[in-house]
Amino acid sequence: MAGASHTGPHPPDDVDLSKARHQAERLKAFVKVEAERLGFCAFAVTSAASEPALHDRLTEFVALGRHGSMQWLEETLDRRADPQVLWPEARSVIVLAMNYGPDCDPLENLDQTQNATVSVYARNRDYHDVIKGKLKELAGKFASRAGGDVKVFVDTAPVMEKPLAQSAGLGWIGKHTNLVSRSHGSWIFLSSIFTTVDLMADAPEIDHCGSCRACLDACPTNAFPAPYQLDARRCISYLTIENKGPIPHEFRAAMGNRVYGCDDCLAACPWNKYAQVANEAKLIARDDLRSPSLSGFLTMDDAAFRAFFSGSPVKRIGRDRFMRNVLVAAGNSSEPGLVPACEALLTDASPLVRGAAIWAVSQLTAPDHMHQLAAEAGEEPDPEVRQEWQLALGAGKDVE
Repeated sequence: MAGASHTGPHPPDDVDLSKARHQAERLKAFVKVEAERLGFCAFAVTSAASEPALHDRLTEFVALGRHGSMQWLEETLDRRADPQVLWPEARSVIVLAMNYGPDCDPLENLDQTQNATVSVYARNRDYHDVIKGKLKELAGKFASRAGGDVKVFVDTAPVMEKPLAQSAGLGWIGKHTNLVSRSHGSWIFLSSIFTTVDLMADAPEIDHCGSCRACLDACPTNAFPAPYQLDARRCISYLTIENKGPIPHEFRAAMGNRVYGCDDCLAACPWNKYAQVANEAKLIARDDLRSPSLSGFLTMDDAAFRAFFSGSPVKRIGRDRFMRNVLVAAGNSSEPGLVPACEALLTDASPLVRGAAIWAVSQLTAPDHMHQLAAEAGEEPDPEVRQEWQLALGAGKDVE
């Protein structure tokens, strides 16, 4: 009858809503199956809508200069803090985690001062390459089913994966500013699929750190001004990877034998008792990167460096920055057998390497020997390297 109203128990709007929810649940179930097949250990969904508090925290971090020389953080602040500034059409974010848990205590190697310590995440293939192909495959299948557009991100765009993961319920941001999962601890890589499809968001995770401060106390350089705050300028991961200049003297002894990154705050987290060993073969440590000798690294030229670290995230910092790190580790080693290799680098083409070599040799030999080497070196054109000579000749070994 024209103009008649529906008086049944399920109005059309309710039927449509129920159908939409059912479809969304089926999509999420499909993502779960595919994600597990591809090796992801967890996934969850959050809204692409912005969180004003996130923008405020990031702005404060940059204003305090705690981002150091990472200017890209400042330049992309607005896009980084709001997914819909990055992509206005985005409605949902599928956040995925991939486990890269180590099969041994990553801190044990710190006592092997004649060897180098490489961060767990960098002991095999570059995780960007490992994850991106899997993510594209998953996103493509999702888009075919859901009918919307998708974009994938693996830590290579202005996306704040950790807050998104917490909002989606994958874990919470611990006092060390990294994500912690109750099922996988701290050893997880994050990636995301942005989509124009509206998906039902999962509940956010709450903080489970309690009164624990193990991660804060473990930091060798006191890089945490307060719980949940990081000063990157003091972080060994920043100093060995992002920092392009010499390692500041105040942090050299604290670096120990860490030549790429640092895992101390992650490894200290008690929630890692639930962590699992990585099941992706390309993320399991190569044997030659579990405890590599400093002597082997010290003789690397650019070609050898590129060949050894082919496919590794270490390659991106380049041979000179890597050699700077290795020389600092050598200076901390108390191994006189490393002196000849360090001395050979006093004439390296890179000022960054020459400066680090001066410090390393000064830590391993007597002041008289340093004066002899300085006399043999001749005039140094680089002002920072000249300063290293002055400090080495005037002060002798660094005092902690």
